[in-house]
Amino acid sequence: MPVLSKFYGVVVGMLFVPVLGAHFHAFYGDHELMVSIPSLAIIQGDVPEPIRRMILAWARHHQAALLRAWDRCADHLSPETIPPLG
Repeated sequence: MPVLSKFYGVVVGMLFVPVLGAHFHAFYGDHELMVSIPSLAIIQGDVPEPIRRMILAWARHHQAALLRAWDRCADHLSPETIPPLG
């Protein structure tokens, strides 16, 4: 799974599975979230609440870049990295 960004112990990756629609994965320790890019809704998983808020804030700020990354994966290209939450 290509890593798009890392910040504050969160690792964001993208696994292209078309049937699930545009989404990304965020890992924090033993926790994982799968988040829809268009709606920024959590599809599956759980992380501590402050981490969830941080991940979703990062995703809101980089939603266009996340969609571009998804499109690159659809074209069998490596996604570009996305700046961390700073």
